[in-house]
Amino acid sequence: MKLVVAVVQDQDSNRLSNALTKNDFRATKLASTGGFLRSGNTTFLIGVEDGLVPELLDLIRDNCRSREQMVAPVSPMGGNADSYIPYPVEVEVGGATIFVLPIEQFYHF
Repeated sequence: MKLVVAVVQDQDSNRLSNALTKNDFRATKLASTGGFLRSGNTTFLIGVEDGLVPELLDLIRDNCRSREQMVAPVSPMGGNADSYIPYPVEVEVGGATIFVLPIEQFYHF
């Protein structure tokens, strides 16, 4: 058994959630916040058999693509303002950060 922890951007969350349900993967969704842009993320916790991990990773990859987006940086609070850029910049957002962890037991009641 594996525990797959997938952190995805909120824009990809509903599409991934629907794809997981359609493909019979059970997941727990948690609201989370990204550190760099302080933007909304969704963290999925998915318990899965070892042999299904590649299929699950493909499903996440197909539904969580990275893209370029213009964002207005958050001003520093109490930090060093020397590196603050006061105008929007183009950054890569989206995609997914995935952790695959071994687990000894998995229960669903």
